[in-house]
Amino acid sequence: MAQINGDYSANTPEINRLAEKMVGNSTIDTELYTKYNVKRGLRDLDGKGVLTGLTDISTIKQNKEVDGKLVPCDGELYYRGYNVNDIIDGILEDDRFGFEEVVYLLLFGEMPNAEELKNFKDLLVQYRTLPQNFVRDVILKAPSEDMMNTIARSVLTLFCYDTNPNDTSISNVLRQCIQLISVFPMLSVYGYHSYNHYLRDKSLYIHRAEPKMSTAEVFLSLLRPDRKYTKLEAKVLDMALILHMEHGGGNNSTFTTHVVTSSGTDTYSAMAAALASLKGPKHGGANVKVYYMFEDLKKNVTDWNDDDQLIDYLEKLLDKQAFDKKGLIYGMGHAVYTISDPRQKILRGSVKKLAEAKGCMDEFNLYERIESLAPEVIGRKRKIYKGVAANVDFYSGLLYSMLDIPCELYTPLFATARIAGWSAHRLEELVNAGKIIRPAYLSISENKEYTNLAER
Repeated sequence: MAQINGDYSANTPEINRLAEKMVGNSTIDTELYTKYNVKRGLRDLDGKGVLTGLTDISTIKQNKEVDGKLVPCDGELYYRGYNVNDIIDGILEDDRFGFEEVVYLLLFGEMPNAEELKNFKDLLVQYRTLPQNFVRDVILKAPSEDMMNTIARSVLTLFCYDTNPNDTSISNVLRQCIQLISVFPMLSVYGYHSYNHYLRDKSLYIHRAEPKMSTAEVFLSLLRPDRKYTKLEAKVLDMALILHMEHGGGNNSTFTTHVVTSSGTDTYSAMAAALASLKGPKHGGANVKVYYMFEDLKKNVTDWNDDDQLIDYLEKLLDKQAFDKKGLIYGMGHAVYTISDPRQKILRGSVKKLAEAKGCMDEFNLYERIESLAPEVIGRKRKIYKGVAANVDFYSGLLYSMLDIPCELYTPLFATARIAGWSAHRLEELVNAGKIIRPAYLSISENKEYTNLAER
């Protein structure tokens, strides 16, 4: 047998043989899910989720009642009862940054007045610091090409610097959550700079966050060597953060937060689990997939205005003949929304403004054209049980690329926003002190007679 000799990534022939055995003995007949009425993915065929809990943090509407029946409608999203569209409109009307205000809303259930908002922003600034030598000893000494793993490691390590890490009282968990919300931009960007320097041999920049900056401004100023950014860039990023910060209790990472919190574990472990969930390409990693899918499209379609060429490429995606050969058009479709994703509709307008300012309208028009063509192609090629439309990930990759944000930070940006929602849901789970979440799985295995080793 070949020696591994310390290479933990070595994949030996024996591992491959065992993997084949595992697959052969673990594959379940998909017809059994229908036979036993198992809701795969905790969802019906039409995408409706299985009811597993109650929440007062956000509301997602994708249907309306007409003549006593529920019919699909344009999606709506509410944070603590406030329509996200109205929140965004109010922030734009006042020409201010809004992420911190909406964090307050999610955590405490009401809109802050001017004094409350100022005090909360001051609290965020107070906690926007990492332990002494943390960047040097934790982030810089173990660079990784995956920023989500870097952030998760940093979050788990922060447990060791907390003098009261396992206390799950509301006041202590609130303090921990506010600290994490404050430092997530630093963990993300410093992790990227470490990777960029040690693994890509680029220059190393470690800037300090300025006290009066918004979260969006902190992110851009920490990332860029010259720390410069335009007001439009920061405002559009602020809006993107607001739109990504919360989306109900049933999305994979937030449900993970509820599940892990219900076991009584600490805040750092709960947030690391949520990060692990968000990393997946079917969840927070989708925006990266959208970006690379479009990069592949640009290489294979000579005329971006030719619908026939674009449709041909989309069909190849669905036929597993293009890009990553997974059979998916990334950024299209959502587990809940059918007619439209309200976050995507808001974001698209801001992305267009940024594209006009950056001279990127050709790319924006390409995205719009694919958004229009993809549902038709999917409807023709797939058996679907509900409508399909572009989701919030569809334009976010284009937005981040126009902000010169590297792909390695696309999903960490999602996490920088969603940590606010995770925190609100963790606190909600603790306040209501429900049972440990433990759904059932139906066993289909058959009983077998045990035989001694010599007789096998």
